[in-house]
Amino acid sequence: MQVAVFSTKSYDRAFLETANAEYKHELVFFEPRLTCETSILAKDYPVVCVFVNDQLDRPTLTCLADRGTKLIALRAAGYNNIDIIAATELGLPVVRVPAYSPYAVAEYTLGIILALNRKIYRTHYRVREGNFSLEGLMGFDLHGKTAGIVGTGKIGAIVAQILHACGCHVLAYDKYQNPDCQALGVQYVSLQDLFARTDIISLHCPLTPETYHLVNSEAIALMKTGVMLINTSRGALIDAKAAIKGLKSGKIGYLGLDVYEQEGDIFFEDLSNTIVQDDVLQRLLTFPNVLITGHQAFFTKDALTSIAQTTLANISDFESGKPCPNQIKVESPQAVASNVK
Repeated sequence: MQVAVFSTKSYDRAFLETANAEYKHELVFFEPRLTCETSILAKDYPVVCVFVNDQLDRPTLTCLADRGTKLIALRAAGYNNIDIIAATELGLPVVRVPAYSPYAVAEYTLGIILALNRKIYRTHYRVREGNFSLEGLMGFDLHGKTAGIVGTGKIGAIVAQILHACGCHVLAYDKYQNPDCQALGVQYVSLQDLFARTDIISLHCPLTPETYHLVNSEAIALMKTGVMLINTSRGALIDAKAAIKGLKSGKIGYLGLDVYEQEGDIFFEDLSNTIVQDDVLQRLLTFPNVLITGHQAFFTKDALTSIAQTTLANISDFESGKPCPNQIKVESPQAVASNVK
């Protein structure tokens, strides 16, 4: 099938083309992210392939449907950037990659925790300048600390395993308790209890109307002074302005973000020769106890291989008329709001 692939970089093209040797689709790559304005590029393409920061709201989906699109293929697991209700009403099936490499994100989460705790990112720049002083670099043992996992799906469960192996006592919150976590000894508690009792909080839940700004001023007020807060899931789980206040007061002692609420026009791009206009992001970058990376937790060879293969297999299922196990099926707006896995 002819496939318009949006938000593509050199690595997307390389992995998709390699996987496509088996599937034989006609892939046409577009670097811009998909919006209502750029949807004209997809005219007469039966398949549109998108990523996490592409904007598939009702106006964009309507433009796509009017111009011949028959399938939306998402190269990711989360689908908060897609108006699923509108897609369903327009007769546009949406397929996704529900599990590419949960280990990639989980391992990266540990990396951020260690880098923040032991000030590895600061040490790197000091040593390059000939400064071998240890002043200001003191961390803490993970062993014996209490870690809280919000969302114990595939990624959250692996993070729980990793932190348990580090000697942490692990608490968790999820509407659906994971038997693997229970077998590990993870204790499920209320969200408020988790916020109040943990030294490290790591977010691994999808972005839904329920979880939007899950971490806000009220939530931060419940947390221990000096808490470490990590988000490798979706940016809008955290109210960034509230986080800044928490950092200034000392309530948040460490903040690690691989995602950001307004990342759409920023992440995945080289803006080093421009003035970034996002004042909130710029303020966050001034704190010495904040580590921000550009949505790279998923970025491993294993994950990109899996994403490419599953995406193209999903398209092949649609082409042949087979039921696709990775199609997102939503019967009502309430179903969207309750999608927490």
